[in-house]
Amino acid sequence: MPKHGDPVEYEVGGRTVRVSSPDKVYFPQRGITKRQVVEHYITVGGPLLRAIGERPTTLKRYVDGVEGEWFYAKRVPKGAPDWLETAEITFPSGRKAAEVCPTEPAVFAWAANLGTFDFHPWPVRRPDVDHPDELRIDVDPPDRAGFADAVEVALVVREVLAEAGLTGYPKTSGGRGVHVLVRIRPEWDFVQVRHAVIALGREVERRIPDKATIAWWKEERGGRVFLDYNQAARDRTVASSWSVRGTPRATVSTPVTWDMLPRVDADDFDVLTIPAFLEEHGDLHAAMDAEAFGLEKALEWYERDGLGDMPYPPDYPKMPGEPKRVQPSKARPEE
Repeated sequence: MPKHGDPVEYEVGGRTVRVSSPDKVYFPQRGITKRQVVEHYITVGGPLLRAIGERPTTLKRYVDGVEGEWFYAKRVPKGAPDWLETAEITFPSGRKAAEVCPTEPAVFAWAANLGTFDFHPWPVRRPDVDHPDELRIDVDPPDRAGFADAVEVALVVREVLAEAGLTGYPKTSGGRGVHVLVRIRPEWDFVQVRHAVIALGREVERRIPDKATIAWWKEERGGRVFLDYNQAARDRTVASSWSVRGTPRATVSTPVTWDMLPRVDADDFDVLTIPAFLEEHGDLHAAMDAEAFGLEKALEWYERDGLGDMPYPPDYPKMPGEPKRVQPSKARPEE
């Protein structure tokens, strides 16, 4: 008998998905196996497909489990089944790639067999990969803060979104943070959507300056919760709803309601607890697709503030209108 068990087959949406080494332990602290991760993705296949179907999706793979090395697979892996569909995306460098594009639940079980924990979808759909239809705000607490701090800031994000005419849907990140998702009309490009996120973040920072910041450089954050505006840049993604995260507990990024958010903890949601949660609550973000919103007000705020753009991540080409990409303590004074 193979070391990690004989291969097993699952029927998923009319497809047969073969899983090798099903008894391989992926999360040693809790004894959670590859089989359990695959079965998690079969369980959440419906709501996960609603969330990321037709989206170019990067796979975050942990082929040796949570304690091993991981990597992002931004191109379709070799040996992919002929029924797997793809979408072509363009990186900031101008290079192109064919990424996995989920169109049916079997994709998730197939990817989990490759050691995929997280699915990182682009905020676009395959018919138009240059105009996002999802605005994402990543509420990221620093090491010395925790989930409760992220929740406090996320509730202010909700207020600011509402004043901008937007409805946000919160989810746990699976770590200590909170992600807020907004369905938008695909009428703005990545630069404009990022500007909208910057404007929204600046407004949150104004309201709770001791708690929240959009400062890119860590030395300027002062232990505050960071609103990571660069997650709105091209080729930057967050883990999807229902994604298993690379934590010792096998936590899961889980959709919740605003009423629930202050009452839950990120560790409440993991591979073992999600089946009961999903059965009780269903897809709490299903209503997100009922209406798409506009960014006119947020972009008005961006122009009104007159503060201009902010630094991009270090691997990006120099972008139009971007300030100097150097942390303040290392910047040379202008001559």
